[in-house]
Amino acid sequence: MDPALERAKSAAAGKAVEAVRPGERLALGTGSTAAYAVRALAERFPGVRFDCVASSNATADLARSLGIPVRDLRPGDRFDRMLDGADEVDERLNLTKGGGGALLREKLLAELSHEVVILVDPTKLVHRLGERAPIPIEVVPFARPTVEEALGREGFRVALRRIPDGRPFRTDNGNEILDFNPSEPLADPGRTASELRRRTGVVEVGIFVGIATRVLVGSPDGQVVERRPSDRPAP
Repeated sequence: MDPALERAKSAAAGKAVEAVRPGERLALGTGSTAAYAVRALAERFPGVRFDCVASSNATADLARSLGIPVRDLRPGDRFDRMLDGADEVDERLNLTKGGGGALLREKLLAELSHEVVILVDPTKLVHRLGERAPIPIEVVPFARPTVEEALGREGFRVALRRIPDGRPFRTDNGNEILDFNPSEPLADPGRTASELRRRTGVVEVGIFVGIATRVLVGSPDGQVVERRPSDRPAP
């Protein structure tokens, strides 16, 4: 664990929480940076109740341990904002997500949120998705061997995500994760996501296009730079 990067994550999380108001409906993401945001919420608003839904059991457990109630998703739910991290952020604010295995729930909650605030350290910034991090693909365990074989036959490098004892990693939905490494960074992330998702047995793909409302990039010195969709370069 790099202390400098941890300071950067903490800075981004702290900046995000400054905009939160008591009583908001919040969607909570998953991963190390999202965890910093949960801790920052608890520190900034001790005893204040929020209406929260978490994208993973791990995040829900952390929030509850800090006194932040978390409930299940309900019909008609909408959220004021979502606080989450990302594995990569490209120049157009498209994202690679799912390093924590919660890509399906994260995408659903993001789509239900008025504002999606993504918190990252500088190492997560890339020109195109697929440069530094694999792209997670959540698959039904029964279909995983055929999906894995088909992608390999097409020349793609995929690896089944495993836990330390060698067993397949399982998401909170009971599915497995294939980590997909494209042969070159993605020129059209939306098209790649559609092509991967249409395969029978694929549940979701960790490519998030046009979802981020704001990206907060923290630095080890505590400075935070904000990026918005209006900052995107022309295609």
